[in-house]
Amino acid sequence: MRSRQLDENAPTRKNDFGSPAVWILLNLAFLMLALASPHLGLRAQANDPRTTDSSLPTVSFSLDFPGSQPDHFTFKIDANGHAMYESTAKLSLDSQDEDALHLDFTASARTRAKIFDLAARAKYFQGPLDSGKHNLASTGRKSLAYKDSKKDTHATYNYSPIPAVQELTNLFQNMSTTLEFGRRLDYDHRYQKLALDEELKRMEDMAKGNSLEEIQAVEPILRRIAADPSVINVVRARAQRLAEQAQSSPKR
Repeated sequence: MRSRQLDENAPTRKNDFGSPAVWILLNLAFLMLALASPHLGLRAQANDPRTTDSSLPTVSFSLDFPGSQPDHFTFKIDANGHAMYESTAKLSLDSQDEDALHLDFTASARTRAKIFDLAARAKYFQGPLDSGKHNLASTGRKSLAYKDSKKDTHATYNYSPIPAVQELTNLFQNMSTTLEFGRRLDYDHRYQKLALDEELKRMEDMAKGNSLEEIQAVEPILRRIAADPSVINVVRARAQRLAEQAQSSPKR
C-alpha cells in the first residue's frame, strides 16, 4: 500500500528537484558513488590478489596419469605469481570416491622467478619436448604451455631429455604433492583425526627430502591442526614444525 501511495502522488512532486540539469547532476553523483563503492563486484575483482591478469605472461603445466593420485592436475601461474591449481584425486588412500579441487594461491617470488627462467631456457616450449623414445615406461601425459602478448606455445611429452623441462616437471609435481597433502589434511582434520599422524609424518619426511614446494600454500590448515586441543600433542607438534618451516621458507 505504501508503494502504491507513493506512485499516485509522484506527479504532484515532479518539480521537487528543480530543473532537468539538477537531475543530470544527481545521476552523475549516484554513478560516481557506485563506482567508488568497495562492495561492487567489479572493484572487488580488481583488488582480489587471486585474480589473474590475462595480459600477463603465463606458464601452464598439466599431467594426466590414470591410476596415480592425483590422476589429473593442472597449474597456471602468471608473472605476478598468481597461481591456480586444479586436480582430481581420492580424499584418502582407501577411498573409492574422487574429489575435485580448485585452489588459488600466491606463489613465492623465488618459485615464480624459477618457473619463468626455466621456461625461457626451454625456449618457451617451441618445438618438441618429448624424447621420441617409445620403449620408455609411461609416467603420464604431460603438457607445458607459455602465453604472452606475442607467444602462445604448447607441447606435450612423456619424458623429456631437456634439463629445463625436467626441472619444471619436478617443480610442478612437488608443488602438487604439497597441495594434495593440504587437501587430505583438511579432510582428515574434519572427519578422521586419527589419520592425521600418519599423514603429517609422511609430509615431514618428504619435506626433509626436499620433495615439497610452496609449503606456505597449505600453512593455514597446518596452523589449524597445531592450534586444535582435540588433536593429540604429537600430531600438533608435527603440524607446528611444518608451519614454522612454511613461515621461514623464502618468499621473496
